[in-house]
Amino acid sequence: MFYATNSYFCGISSNQSILESPIEFLKGVGPQRGELLRTELEISTFEDLLYHYPYRYADRSQVTRIGFIDPKTEYVQLVGTLVNISEEGEGRKKRLIATLYDDTGRIDLLWFQGAQWMKKSLKENVRYIVYGKLNYFNGVVNIAHPEIELLNAETSIPGRQPVYPTTEKLKVRGVTNRSFAKLTQALFEKLQPGDVMEILPQELRNQYKLCGRFQALRWIHFPDTEEHEQAARHRMKWEELFLSQLKIGRLRLQHTAQQGWHFGKVGDTFNEFFSKHLPFPLTNAQKRVLKEIRQDTGTGKQMNRLLQGDVGSGKTIVALMSMLLALDNGFQACIMAPTEILAQQHYFSISGMLRDMGIEVRLLTGNVKGKPRKEILEQLADGSLRIVVGTHALLEDNVQFKNLGLAVIDEQHRFGVGQRARLWKKNEMPPHILVMTATPIPRTLAMTMYGDLDVSVIDELPPGRQPIKTILARDMERARVMQFMRSEVDKGRQAYIVYPLIEESEKMDYESLMAGYEQVKIWFDENKYRIAMVHGRQEAAERERNMQRFAKGEANVLVATTVIEVGVNVPNASVMLIESAERFGLSQMHQLRGRVGRGAEQSYCILLAGSKVSDESYKRLQIMVSTNDGFKIAEEDLAMRGPGDMYGTKQSGLIKFKLADIVQDSGILEETRVAALNMLTNDPGLTSAQHQPLRYVLSQQGKQSHWGKIS
Repeated sequence: MFYATNSYFCGISSNQSILESPIEFLKGVGPQRGELLRTELEISTFEDLLYHYPYRYADRSQVTRIGFIDPKTEYVQLVGTLVNISEEGEGRKKRLIATLYDDTGRIDLLWFQGAQWMKKSLKENVRYIVYGKLNYFNGVVNIAHPEIELLNAETSIPGRQPVYPTTEKLKVRGVTNRSFAKLTQALFEKLQPGDVMEILPQELRNQYKLCGRFQALRWIHFPDTEEHEQAARHRMKWEELFLSQLKIGRLRLQHTAQQGWHFGKVGDTFNEFFSKHLPFPLTNAQKRVLKEIRQDTGTGKQMNRLLQGDVGSGKTIVALMSMLLALDNGFQACIMAPTEILAQQHYFSISGMLRDMGIEVRLLTGNVKGKPRKEILEQLADGSLRIVVGTHALLEDNVQFKNLGLAVIDEQHRFGVGQRARLWKKNEMPPHILVMTATPIPRTLAMTMYGDLDVSVIDELPPGRQPIKTILARDMERARVMQFMRSEVDKGRQAYIVYPLIEESEKMDYESLMAGYEQVKIWFDENKYRIAMVHGRQEAAERERNMQRFAKGEANVLVATTVIEVGVNVPNASVMLIESAERFGLSQMHQLRGRVGRGAEQSYCILLAGSKVSDESYKRLQIMVSTNDGFKIAEEDLAMRGPGDMYGTKQSGLIKFKLADIVQDSGILEETRVAALNMLTNDPGLTSAQHQPLRYVLSQQGKQSHWGKIS
């Protein structure tokens, strides 16, 4: 994680042991609650509780009379007598009901979980203080799973109270939100400022107007004012993002120190291809990126470069010319793709462009077996095969290169760090690395995920391409949509029809696809039109056969799932119909749209949505209609869904902040990036006395790996 905790400093300061105390030793916890906190929220020590931050604050200073409850109020605090405690229902539907009354009215309190435990702990005809969210059922108000506490001489009205992340199991076992506040308060009564190590140098805190660490932690739990809360959160967010930028900066320093193969010349192979065999003139953006790659590979240091380019921007030609640069300097090159379809696409494209130059290109996938596979392995080992295109099959131990100088990784986010590292280690010295993605990455995300890489962007489309027209249609307009598609096919064009994947049910996916396929056959008479179908349940050979039928123009319409999202290049296809478009994310729809618009003819992307579309889904669809700019779409997608949902980074552990949000806190991210760069420029090893705490924190953090890390 990118947040620092105090136990990292064991051995630096002797006065740190209190935060390592087991949580059951804190007043008010004990063995049973301790075990609950450990299993439910992974709170095992005092330190874990200290960094269990509240996510909002509730005003508990006011008590409402039951008869004066305002229907517009979301949360309410009541004081009254509890009566009529009873259980209703059977099995899973069993619930506990109790009535709270005062001299103005009465309200039901409900528990659907832990009913038996709550029944034992509640007492009838006793006064309680109750806090919870109002619910209305058939016009009658109630509160489900309220916080409830006996009212006696020692009970006080809480005032402004922090609200903590918790679980229903903790609530019904009496560990309520107020309990958390009391436990945290008890912890602070034990702590002194010296018990929490300050990790940011005073000079940095002064420059960026950051409060101290101990003060920030106290204020984040118990702010006296809203200004205190904001100052505390700002400090801890700043710390999280600063640590991430320091870590990325140190990785970048490692890269710049890593020795690499020296590509000292641009030779005959590169020049012949450039002057005689280019399929189309390079854009200025492609030329700029090639210059950056040429400069990188000529330094004697290992290149680690990320190449971003929107769909259809011409990344493959840049990758090919980079590989020719490797060949001119006596090295081999490979390009690795995550799927067989994409690897084959690269193979046909690259081998076709090099055919007249007599440069052999071979394809190595899991389906290449027997004699052909043996030949490829021998040619790679003796160096006679200089360019190979492959899938994960390139990572197998028996695949050995004589002198791999450049490795190109396409759609790199689909490969694990460990998988890529196996490819780097096939050499005595790591090859130059060019990782490519057709998914535009917002700048804030690139700064946290790819900050250790140099980034190149192809931000121009090849000349002659017309912008794709995107149209939003509703299901009731299906007849008109199908007639339009048929008119395009009658002009000699081809069309895609893509159905969504409902991740929870492969069976439903398949049934939906098959029902759609039968409907398409009604609109496209099989006596006149040829329809191919591609989906995940097909055998790889059948799927590839159908893909090739469409690619060669032998099929007019391709009905598919999102298996065709990446790597299918059919310039004659002019229509992409996305069925149930409201189920797709922005980036996915943009990738699908990029399957058309690859020829000179006007192309269309039709988003066919259902009759009931949520506001969020409708916003996504409108964004698609309004722009073809992949970077704008990626920014919107990041803002709407967050980095974890977009790129799986929460699951992979790449971005895991407790407080910071790279979208909402982009300003802080920019600040910390500058601050980290300045610090590492002046003290690359963080060896000065004032930087020792930061150095130690970074050395103890989890072994997170960024995309460019090679070992």
